[in-house]
Amino acid sequence: MRSDSDIERDVKEELEWDPDLDATDIAVSVKKGVVTLTGFVKSYTDKYEAEAAAKRVAGVVGVANDIEVRMPSVDERPDPEIARDAVAAIKSQLPISSEHIKVVVKNGWVTLEGQVEWQYQRNTAENAVRRIKGVKGVTNLVQLKPRAEPSAIKQKILEAFKRNAELDANRIQVETDGSKVILKGTVRSWIEREEAERVAWSAPGVTQVEDRIVVSP
Repeated sequence: MRSDSDIERDVKEELEWDPDLDATDIAVSVKKGVVTLTGFVKSYTDKYEAEAAAKRVAGVVGVANDIEVRMPSVDERPDPEIARDAVAAIKSQLPISSEHIKVVVKNGWVTLEGQVEWQYQRNTAENAVRRIKGVKGVTNLVQLKPRAEPSAIKQKILEAFKRNAELDANRIQVETDGSKVILKGTVRSWIEREEAERVAWSAPGVTQVEDRIVVSP
């Protein structure tokens, strides 16, 4: 079990190591493996990158991202411009399903609404708008509405776990309740926990994943 001081040191070093991130004004604290990030950054992308960097560190069991986005005035843009770029970005990434996603922008904050069939479409839409200049935050309210009822979800997920080199399938249990998937067990890192959840979301027909996996380095 790694000490909080070791984790804090490594998180700070990981933040400084990331070439895409200006971590000058980010503060890090750790308690029982849970990392809290505070301070401010100049873009929403930096806030997201800081969280991702913290999750990469061994021993991290959770991350509270309280970083504030303080955008320079030169980077601020009118909401209609952001909305137009967001719509175009989503259409570029999801040419078929983009028509089912609605973009709402208020004070630089983007809200995504609508319905899609797959979780990857929700994630792709969010990723598409995250890096748009002027965006201060993203709320993803896109709902999942599979066309067909899922069949053999549990078996498909277990098979996917066994194929995945980043996961120890023997340490993860899968339960299903209709189209809802419940993950249990222990993994070695936060990244492995996220990978298990990503794999579960990739199964056809899944509308909800409840991740109860515990990180135990």
